[in-house]
Amino acid sequence: MSYSSNGPKPYERASKSSHHHIINDESVKESLKGLFLPPKSDNVSLEQLLCKFVPTQTSIQHVVAVDGGYTEVPLREGYPSAAMHFFQFGALHFRIEDLIALESSRHVAPEDMQKLKNIDRLKLPLATRGARRKDCASLRESVRKTLYEFLAKEKLSEDLSLLDTLAWFVFRKYKSARTEDDKKWILGSNPHGADGTVSLNEADMTAAFAFECPITKKPIYLSDVFRLHERVEEETGASGVAGYVSGVIEHLVLLHIIRNLVRKNSAALSQVLFIIDRPTGWFGVTASMHKLSLELNGWLFDQHNLFMAGLEKSGAFVEHAASIQELVPRGSILLLSDEYIYRHISPGDEDPVRPYAATSYYGHKIIFRSRNGQMYVVSLPVKKLMKTPAAADIPNLHAILTHVEQLHCDMFENALLPVALANKLVSLSAHPSSQILKAFAQSSVA
Repeated sequence: MSYSSNGPKPYERASKSSHHHIINDESVKESLKGLFLPPKSDNVSLEQLLCKFVPTQTSIQHVVAVDGGYTEVPLREGYPSAAMHFFQFGALHFRIEDLIALESSRHVAPEDMQKLKNIDRLKLPLATRGARRKDCASLRESVRKTLYEFLAKEKLSEDLSLLDTLAWFVFRKYKSARTEDDKKWILGSNPHGADGTVSLNEADMTAAFAFECPITKKPIYLSDVFRLHERVEEETGASGVAGYVSGVIEHLVLLHIIRNLVRKNSAALSQVLFIIDRPTGWFGVTASMHKLSLELNGWLFDQHNLFMAGLEKSGAFVEHAASIQELVPRGSILLLSDEYIYRHISPGDEDPVRPYAATSYYGHKIIFRSRNGQMYVVSLPVKKLMKTPAAADIPNLHAILTHVEQLHCDMFENALLPVALANKLVSLSAHPSSQILKAFAQSSVA
Protein backbone atom coordinates (compact mmCIF):
# COMPACT_ATOMS: atom_id res chain seq x y z
CA MET A 1 0.00 0.00 0.00
CA SER A 2 1.47 3.35 -1.01
CA TYR A 3 1.92 6.40 1.22
CA SER A 4 -0.51 9.24 0.80
CA SER A 5 0.38 12.88 1.23
CA ASN A 6 -1.40 15.71 3.02
CA GLY A 7 1.49 18.17 2.79
CA PRO A 8 3.99 19.53 0.27
CA LYS A 9 5.72 16.19 -0.30
CA PRO A 10 4.49 14.01 -3.21
CA TYR A 11 2.50 10.86 -2.57
CA GLU A 12 4.19 7.51 -3.14
CA ARG A 13 3.43 6.22 -6.64
CA ALA A 14 2.95 2.54 -7.37
CA SER A 15 5.77 0.65 -9.06
CA LYS A 16 5.62 0.43 -12.86
CA SER A 17 7.52 -2.86 -13.03
CA SER A 18 6.48 -5.03 -10.07
CA HIS A 19 3.86 -6.86 -12.14
CA HIS A 20 6.54 -9.16 -13.59
CA HIS A 21 6.92 -10.80 -10.15
CA ILE A 22 3.31 -11.94 -10.41
CA ILE A 23 3.46 -12.96 -14.07
CA ASN A 24 6.56 -15.11 -13.56
CA ASP A 25 5.41 -16.79 -10.37
CA GLU A 26 4.60 -20.48 -10.95
CA SER A 27 2.14 -20.69 -8.05
CA VAL A 28 0.16 -17.81 -9.55
CA LYS A 29 0.05 -19.58 -12.91
CA GLU A 30 -1.19 -22.77 -11.26
CA SER A 31 -3.88 -20.84 -9.40
CA LEU A 32 -5.16 -19.32 -12.65
CA LYS A 33 -5.26 -22.74 -14.32
CA GLY A 34 -7.44 -24.02 -11.48
CA LEU A 35 -10.18 -21.40 -11.91
CA PHE A 36 -13.65 -22.35 -13.12
CA LEU A 37 -15.61 -19.94 -15.31
CA PRO A 38 -19.28 -20.55 -16.11
CA PRO A 39 -19.71 -21.38 -19.81
CA LYS A 40 -20.73 -18.62 -22.20
CA SER A 41 -24.37 -18.20 -23.09
CA ASP A 42 -23.98 -19.88 -26.48
CA ASN A 43 -23.40 -23.17 -24.62
CA VAL A 44 -26.54 -22.89 -22.50
CA SER A 45 -29.30 -25.48 -22.84
CA LEU A 46 -32.72 -24.14 -21.86
CA GLU A 47 -35.31 -26.50 -23.27
CA GLN A 48 -36.04 -28.50 -20.10
CA LEU A 49 -36.36 -25.38 -17.92
CA LEU A 50 -38.62 -23.27 -20.13
CA CYS A 51 -42.37 -23.04 -19.69
CA LYS A 52 -44.86 -21.01 -21.68
CA PHE A 53 -46.24 -17.85 -20.09
CA VAL A 54 -50.04 -17.94 -19.88
CA PRO A 55 -51.63 -14.46 -19.37
CA THR A 56 -54.26 -14.71 -16.66
CA GLN A 57 -57.30 -12.78 -15.52
CA THR A 58 -56.57 -11.69 -11.96
CA SER A 59 -58.30 -10.00 -9.03
CA ILE A 60 -55.48 -7.45 -8.69
CA GLN A 61 -56.68 -3.86 -8.74
CA HIS A 62 -53.87 -2.06 -6.90
CA VAL A 63 -50.08 -1.97 -7.03
CA VAL A 64 -47.84 -1.09 -4.09
CA ALA A 65 -44.14 -0.60 -4.80
CA VAL A 66 -41.66 -0.22 -1.93
CA ASP A 67 -38.26 1.33 -2.54
CA GLY A 68 -35.60 3.33 -0.73
CA GLY A 69 -32.44 5.27 -1.27
CA TYR A 70 -29.57 6.63 0.79
CA THR A 71 -26.53 8.83 0.45
CA GLU A 72 -23.48 9.48 2.60
CA VAL A 73 -22.86 13.09 3.59
CA PRO A 74 -19.64 14.42 5.20
CA LEU A 75 -20.19 16.32 8.44
CA ARG A 76 -16.55 17.26 8.73
CA GLU A 77 -13.80 16.81 6.15
CA GLY A 78 -10.13 16.47 6.91
CA TYR A 79 -8.98 14.86 10.14
CA PRO A 80 -10.76 13.66 12.17
CA SER A 81 -13.46 13.14 9.57
CA ALA A 82 -17.13 12.61 10.34
CA ALA A 83 -20.05 11.48 8.19
CA MET A 84 -23.66 10.44 8.29
CA HIS A 85 -26.15 8.74 6.00
CA PHE A 86 -29.52 10.13 4.96
CA PHE A 87 -32.13 7.49 4.08
CA GLN A 88 -35.47 7.98 2.38
CA PHE A 89 -38.07 5.26 1.84
CA GLY A 90 -41.40 5.23 0.12
CA ALA A 91 -44.44 3.04 -0.48
CA LEU A 92 -45.95 4.03 -3.83
CA HIS A 93 -49.58 3.09 -4.46
CA PHE A 94 -51.72 3.39 -7.57
CA ARG A 95 -54.72 1.68 -9.11
CA ILE A 96 -54.39 -0.45 -12.22
CA GLU A 97 -57.39 1.31 -13.78
CA ASP A 98 -55.62 4.69 -13.44
CA LEU A 99 -52.69 3.33 -15.39
CA ILE A 100 -54.95 1.90 -18.10
CA ALA A 101 -56.79 5.23 -18.37
CA LEU A 102 -53.48 7.06 -18.63
CA GLU A 103 -52.27 4.79 -21.43
CA SER A 104 -55.44 5.42 -23.44
CA SER A 105 -55.34 9.22 -22.99
CA ARG A 106 -54.21 11.34 -25.90
CA HIS A 107 -52.96 14.04 -23.53
CA VAL A 108 -51.54 13.41 -20.07
CA ALA A 109 -52.46 16.10 -17.53
CA PRO A 110 -50.40 16.72 -14.36
CA GLU A 111 -53.31 15.59 -12.19
CA ASP A 112 -53.37 12.29 -14.09
CA MET A 113 -49.70 11.66 -13.30
CA GLN A 114 -50.33 12.60 -9.68
CA LYS A 115 -52.60 9.57 -9.38
CA LEU A 116 -49.52 7.43 -9.99
CA LYS A 117 -47.46 9.28 -7.38
CA ASN A 118 -49.45 8.63 -4.22
CA ILE A 119 -46.49 7.91 -1.95
CA ASP A 120 -45.74 7.81 1.77
CA ARG A 121 -42.17 8.87 2.58
CA LEU A 122 -40.04 7.96 5.59
CA LYS A 123 -36.82 9.82 6.39
CA LEU A 124 -33.95 8.59 8.56
CA PRO A 125 -30.69 10.42 9.41
CA LEU A 126 -28.01 8.08 10.79
CA ALA A 127 -24.56 9.07 12.07
CA THR A 128 -22.09 6.51 10.69
CA ARG A 129 -18.53 7.81 11.16
CA GLY A 130 -16.76 10.10 13.58
CA ALA A 131 -20.04 11.19 15.20
CA ARG A 132 -22.62 9.79 17.59
CA ARG A 133 -25.73 10.85 19.44
CA LYS A 134 -25.08 13.02 22.50
CA ASP A 135 -27.09 10.63 24.68
CA CYS A 136 -25.05 7.58 23.64
CA ALA A 137 -21.61 6.49 24.82
CA SER A 138 -20.54 4.77 21.58
CA LEU A 139 -21.23 4.68 17.87
CA ARG A 140 -22.68 1.17 18.20
CA GLU A 141 -25.19 2.34 20.79
CA SER A 142 -25.96 5.42 18.67
CA VAL A 143 -26.81 3.31 15.60
CA ARG A 144 -28.89 0.85 17.61
CA LYS A 145 -30.88 3.53 19.41
CA THR A 146 -31.47 5.61 16.28
CA LEU A 147 -32.91 2.65 14.36
CA TYR A 148 -34.99 1.54 17.35
CA GLU A 149 -36.54 4.98 17.86
CA PHE A 150 -37.17 5.39 14.13
CA LEU A 151 -39.12 2.12 13.99
CA ALA A 152 -41.01 3.01 17.17
CA LYS A 153 -42.03 6.40 15.75
CA GLU A 154 -43.01 5.59 12.17
CA LYS A 155 -46.55 4.31 11.62
CA LEU A 156 -47.27 4.98 7.91
CA SER A 157 -50.57 6.65 8.84
CA GLU A 158 -51.68 3.61 10.85
CA ASP A 159 -52.30 3.25 14.58
CA LEU A 160 -49.41 0.81 15.11
CA SER A 161 -45.70 1.39 14.61
CA LEU A 162 -43.18 -0.44 12.44
CA LEU A 163 -41.67 -1.77 15.67
CA ASP A 164 -45.04 -3.27 16.62
CA THR A 165 -45.14 -4.91 13.19
CA LEU A 166 -41.65 -6.30 13.79
CA ALA A 167 -42.95 -7.95 16.99
CA TRP A 168 -45.91 -9.34 15.01
CA PHE A 169 -43.43 -10.80 12.50
CA VAL A 170 -40.76 -12.13 14.87
CA PHE A 171 -43.16 -13.71 17.39
CA ARG A 172 -45.60 -15.00 14.70
CA LYS A 173 -48.49 -13.11 16.25
CA TYR A 174 -50.47 -13.55 13.03
CA LYS A 175 -51.13 -17.20 13.95
CA SER A 176 -54.30 -18.11 15.81
CA ALA A 177 -52.45 -20.88 17.67
CA ARG A 178 -48.79 -20.44 18.50
CA THR A 179 -46.20 -22.85 19.90
CA GLU A 180 -43.70 -21.89 22.60
CA ASP A 181 -41.01 -21.70 19.90
CA ASP A 182 -43.14 -19.14 18.05
CA LYS A 183 -43.04 -16.87 21.09
CA LYS A 184 -39.26 -16.56 21.29
CA TRP A 185 -36.32 -15.63 19.11
CA ILE A 186 -32.69 -16.59 19.59
CA LEU A 187 -30.47 -13.57 18.99
CA GLY A 188 -27.18 -14.80 17.54
CA SER A 189 -24.99 -12.22 19.28
CA ASN A 190 -25.26 -9.96 22.28
CA PRO A 191 -25.30 -6.26 21.22
CA HIS A 192 -23.44 -5.36 24.44
CA GLY A 193 -20.42 -7.49 23.56
CA ALA A 194 -21.02 -10.38 25.95
CA ASP A 195 -20.35 -13.87 24.66
CA GLY A 196 -23.08 -16.25 23.58
CA THR A 197 -26.58 -15.99 22.22
CA VAL A 198 -29.55 -14.31 23.88
CA SER A 199 -33.04 -15.79 24.10
CA LEU A 200 -35.65 -13.09 23.51
CA ASN A 201 -38.94 -14.26 24.98
CA GLU A 202 -42.10 -12.38 24.09
CA ALA A 203 -43.26 -12.65 27.70
CA ASP A 204 -40.17 -10.71 28.85
CA MET A 205 -40.62 -7.89 26.34
CA THR A 206 -41.58 -4.50 27.78
CA ALA A 207 -44.30 -2.27 26.39
CA ALA A 208 -41.50 -0.33 24.68
CA PHE A 209 -40.37 -3.48 22.79
CA ALA A 210 -37.16 -3.95 24.77
CA PHE A 211 -35.56 -6.70 26.87
CA GLU A 212 -33.02 -6.74 29.69
CA CYS A 213 -29.62 -8.19 28.85
CA PRO A 214 -29.15 -11.14 31.24
CA ILE A 215 -25.45 -10.31 31.70
CA THR A 216 -25.05 -6.53 31.54
CA LYS A 217 -28.63 -5.64 32.56
CA LYS A 218 -28.63 -3.05 29.77
CA PRO A 219 -31.53 -2.80 27.29
CA ILE A 220 -31.69 -5.01 24.23
CA TYR A 221 -34.04 -3.54 21.65
CA LEU A 222 -36.33 -5.69 19.53
CA SER A 223 -34.68 -4.11 16.49
CA ASP A 224 -31.42 -5.79 17.57
CA VAL A 225 -32.77 -9.01 15.99
CA PHE A 226 -31.25 -7.69 12.75
CA ARG A 227 -27.77 -7.87 14.34
CA LEU A 228 -26.62 -4.63 12.73
CA HIS A 229 -24.42 -4.02 15.78
CA GLU A 230 -22.07 -6.65 14.34
CA ARG A 231 -21.28 -4.33 11.43
CA VAL A 232 -20.46 -1.23 13.50
CA GLU A 233 -16.79 -0.51 14.23
CA GLU A 234 -15.93 2.31 16.59
CA GLU A 235 -12.80 3.28 14.64
CA THR A 236 -13.77 2.74 11.00
CA GLY A 237 -17.46 3.56 11.42
CA ALA A 238 -20.84 2.12 10.50
CA SER A 239 -20.99 2.75 6.74
CA GLY A 240 -21.26 -1.01 6.28
CA VAL A 241 -24.74 -1.07 7.81
CA ALA A 242 -26.26 1.26 5.18
CA GLY A 243 -27.25 -1.48 2.74
CA TYR A 244 -28.64 -3.60 5.55
CA VAL A 245 -30.67 -0.72 6.98
CA SER A 246 -32.16 -0.13 3.54
CA GLY A 247 -33.21 -3.78 3.20
CA VAL A 248 -34.56 -3.96 6.75
CA ILE A 249 -36.79 -0.91 6.44
CA GLU A 250 -38.06 -1.75 2.96
CA HIS A 251 -39.08 -5.17 4.25
CA LEU A 252 -40.72 -3.72 7.35
CA VAL A 253 -42.71 -1.21 5.30
CA LEU A 254 -43.94 -4.08 3.14
CA LEU A 255 -44.80 -6.22 6.19
CA HIS A 256 -46.56 -3.26 7.82
CA ILE A 257 -48.86 -2.79 4.82
CA ILE A 258 -49.60 -6.52 4.57
CA ARG A 259 -50.32 -6.73 8.30
CA ASN A 260 -52.74 -3.81 8.27
CA LEU A 261 -54.57 -5.19 5.24
CA VAL A 262 -55.00 -8.51 7.06
CA ARG A 263 -56.25 -6.66 10.16
CA LYS A 264 -58.71 -4.35 8.47
CA ASN A 265 -59.77 -6.00 5.23
CA SER A 266 -58.17 -9.36 4.55
CA ALA A 267 -60.15 -9.80 1.32
CA ALA A 268 -58.31 -6.78 -0.12
CA LEU A 269 -55.01 -8.66 0.13
CA SER A 270 -55.86 -10.63 -3.02
CA GLN A 271 -56.41 -7.34 -4.89
CA VAL A 272 -52.93 -5.94 -4.29
CA LEU A 273 -49.66 -6.68 -6.09
CA PHE A 274 -46.63 -5.85 -3.94
CA ILE A 275 -43.35 -5.03 -5.69
CA ILE A 276 -39.98 -4.57 -4.03
CA ASP A 277 -36.86 -3.33 -5.75
CA ARG A 278 -34.69 -6.21 -4.52
CA PRO A 279 -34.67 -10.02 -4.43
CA THR A 280 -36.94 -11.84 -2.00
CA GLY A 281 -34.23 -12.51 0.55
CA TRP A 282 -32.50 -11.34 3.72
CA PHE A 283 -28.73 -11.10 3.47
CA GLY A 284 -25.60 -10.89 5.61
CA VAL A 285 -26.26 -10.34 9.31
CA THR A 286 -30.03 -10.19 8.68
CA ALA A 287 -30.15 -13.53 6.83
CA SER A 288 -31.74 -15.50 9.68
CA MET A 289 -34.95 -13.50 9.15
CA HIS A 290 -35.61 -15.47 5.97
CA LYS A 291 -37.00 -18.32 8.11
CA LEU A 292 -39.65 -15.98 9.46
CA SER A 293 -40.51 -14.83 5.93
CA LEU A 294 -40.97 -18.43 4.76
CA GLU A 295 -43.30 -19.08 7.73
CA LEU A 296 -45.31 -15.95 6.96
CA ASN A 297 -45.49 -16.90 3.26
CA GLY A 298 -46.94 -20.27 4.17
CA TRP A 299 -49.53 -18.73 6.49
CA LEU A 300 -50.57 -16.09 3.94
CA PHE A 301 -50.92 -18.60 1.12
CA ASP A 302 -52.94 -20.95 3.33
CA GLN A 303 -55.17 -18.37 5.03
CA HIS A 304 -55.40 -15.55 2.47
CA ASN A 305 -53.25 -15.01 -0.62
CA LEU A 306 -50.12 -13.10 -1.56
CA PHE A 307 -49.18 -11.46 -4.84
CA MET A 308 -45.62 -10.23 -4.55
CA ALA A 309 -42.59 -9.82 -6.80
CA GLY A 310 -39.00 -8.81 -6.18
CA LEU A 311 -37.40 -7.15 -9.20
CA GLU A 312 -33.66 -7.15 -9.81
CA LYS A 313 -31.95 -4.49 -11.91
CA SER A 314 -28.32 -5.53 -11.53
CA GLY A 315 -26.14 -8.45 -10.54
CA ALA A 316 -25.10 -11.81 -11.93
CA PHE A 317 -28.64 -13.01 -12.69
CA VAL A 318 -29.49 -9.83 -14.61
CA GLU A 319 -26.24 -10.06 -16.59
CA HIS A 320 -26.96 -13.70 -17.40
CA ALA A 321 -30.52 -12.87 -18.48
CA ALA A 322 -29.16 -10.25 -20.90
CA SER A 323 -26.68 -12.74 -22.35
CA ILE A 324 -29.36 -15.37 -23.11
CA GLN A 325 -32.09 -13.00 -24.28
CA GLU A 326 -32.04 -14.25 -27.85
CA LEU A 327 -32.22 -17.87 -26.68
CA VAL A 328 -35.44 -17.35 -24.72
CA PRO A 329 -38.60 -17.20 -26.86
CA ARG A 330 -40.97 -14.32 -26.21
CA GLY A 331 -43.70 -15.18 -23.74
CA SER A 332 -41.52 -17.70 -21.90
CA ILE A 333 -40.49 -18.33 -18.30
CA LEU A 334 -37.11 -19.80 -17.44
CA LEU A 335 -37.42 -21.73 -14.16
CA LEU A 336 -33.97 -21.71 -12.60
CA SER A 337 -32.87 -24.99 -11.06
CA ASP A 338 -29.89 -25.33 -8.72
CA GLU A 339 -27.97 -27.25 -11.36
CA TYR A 340 -28.50 -24.45 -13.89
CA ILE A 341 -27.60 -21.68 -11.41
CA TYR A 342 -24.35 -23.31 -10.30
CA ARG A 343 -23.39 -24.27 -13.84
CA HIS A 344 -24.10 -20.98 -15.62
CA ILE A 345 -24.48 -18.16 -13.06
CA SER A 346 -22.91 -18.82 -9.66
CA PRO A 347 -19.54 -20.64 -9.92
CA GLY A 348 -19.85 -22.68 -6.72
CA ASP A 349 -20.40 -26.29 -5.71
CA GLU A 350 -24.04 -27.30 -5.58
CA ASP A 351 -25.19 -28.43 -2.16
CA PRO A 352 -26.64 -31.93 -2.65
CA VAL A 353 -29.28 -31.36 0.04
CA ARG A 354 -30.07 -27.67 0.47
CA PRO A 355 -31.52 -25.49 -2.31
CA TYR A 356 -29.59 -22.51 -3.65
CA ALA A 357 -29.37 -19.64 -1.11
CA ALA A 358 -31.44 -21.65 1.40
CA THR A 359 -30.01 -19.59 4.27
CA SER A 360 -31.20 -16.24 2.91
CA TYR A 361 -33.96 -16.52 0.27
CA TYR A 362 -37.68 -16.86 0.85
CA GLY A 363 -38.57 -16.97 -2.85
CA HIS A 364 -37.46 -18.45 -6.16
CA LYS A 365 -35.88 -16.49 -8.98
CA ILE A 366 -37.17 -16.86 -12.50
CA ILE A 367 -36.19 -15.18 -15.77
CA PHE A 368 -39.19 -13.93 -17.72
CA ARG A 369 -39.22 -12.73 -21.31
CA SER A 370 -42.46 -10.93 -21.98
CA ARG A 371 -44.38 -11.09 -25.25
CA ASN A 372 -42.95 -7.65 -26.05
CA GLY A 373 -39.39 -8.92 -25.66
CA GLN A 374 -38.41 -7.40 -22.28
CA MET A 375 -36.30 -9.53 -19.95
CA TYR A 376 -36.97 -9.54 -16.22
CA VAL A 377 -35.32 -11.29 -13.29
CA VAL A 378 -38.19 -11.76 -10.84
CA SER A 379 -38.17 -13.30 -7.36
CA LEU A 380 -41.45 -14.81 -6.21
CA PRO A 381 -42.30 -15.88 -2.62
CA VAL A 382 -42.86 -19.56 -1.97
CA LYS A 383 -43.82 -21.80 0.93
CA LYS A 384 -40.70 -23.91 0.54
CA LEU A 385 -37.49 -23.60 -1.45
CA MET A 386 -36.74 -26.42 -3.90
CA LYS A 387 -33.69 -27.46 -5.86
CA THR A 388 -35.64 -27.87 -9.09
CA PRO A 389 -38.85 -25.87 -8.83
CA ALA A 390 -41.73 -26.44 -11.23
CA ALA A 391 -44.24 -23.78 -12.23
CA ALA A 392 -46.79 -25.30 -9.82
CA ASP A 393 -44.36 -24.79 -6.91
CA ILE A 394 -44.47 -20.99 -7.31
CA PRO A 395 -47.88 -19.65 -6.24
CA ASN A 396 -49.58 -17.13 -8.55
CA LEU A 397 -46.73 -17.32 -11.06
CA HIS A 398 -48.70 -16.49 -14.22
CA ALA A 399 -50.97 -13.98 -12.47
CA ILE A 400 -48.02 -11.95 -11.18
CA LEU A 401 -46.18 -12.07 -14.50
CA THR A 402 -49.35 -10.90 -16.26
CA HIS A 403 -49.01 -7.63 -14.36
CA VAL A 404 -45.23 -7.51 -14.68
CA GLU A 405 -45.79 -7.51 -18.44
CA GLN A 406 -48.59 -4.94 -18.13
CA LEU A 407 -46.50 -2.57 -16.03
CA HIS A 408 -43.54 -2.35 -18.41
CA CYS A 409 -41.90 1.04 -18.73
CA ASP A 410 -39.83 2.33 -21.65
CA MET A 411 -37.93 4.87 -19.53
CA PHE A 412 -35.12 2.39 -18.85
CA GLU A 413 -33.97 -1.02 -20.04
CA ASN A 414 -36.44 -3.73 -18.96
CA ALA A 415 -37.98 -1.37 -16.39
CA LEU A 416 -41.29 -1.53 -14.52
CA LEU A 417 -43.34 1.64 -14.03
CA PRO A 418 -43.91 1.25 -10.24
CA VAL A 419 -40.22 0.63 -9.56
CA ALA A 420 -39.09 3.47 -11.83
CA LEU A 421 -41.58 5.89 -10.26
CA ALA A 422 -40.82 4.87 -6.67
CA ASN A 423 -37.11 5.20 -7.31
CA LYS A 424 -37.56 8.68 -8.79
CA LEU A 425 -39.61 9.78 -5.81
CA VAL A 426 -37.34 8.54 -3.00
CA SER A 427 -33.81 8.18 -4.42
CA LEU A 428 -31.13 10.69 -3.42
CA SER A 429 -28.88 11.76 -6.30
CA ALA A 430 -25.20 12.54 -5.99
CA HIS A 431 -25.88 16.01 -7.43
CA PRO A 432 -27.53 18.14 -6.28
CA SER A 433 -29.21 16.15 -3.46
CA SER A 434 -26.05 15.13 -1.63
CA GLN A 435 -24.55 18.62 -1.90
CA ILE A 436 -27.72 20.21 -0.51
CA LEU A 437 -27.90 17.61 2.28
CA LYS A 438 -24.23 18.23 3.07
CA ALA A 439 -24.84 21.96 3.52
CA PHE A 440 -27.99 21.24 5.54
CA ALA A 441 -26.26 18.74 7.85
CA GLN A 442 -23.16 20.82 8.45
CA SER A 443 -25.23 23.91 9.27
CA SER A 444 -27.57 21.96 11.58
CA VAL A 445 -25.03 20.05 13.70
CA ALA A 446 -24.26 22.00 16.83
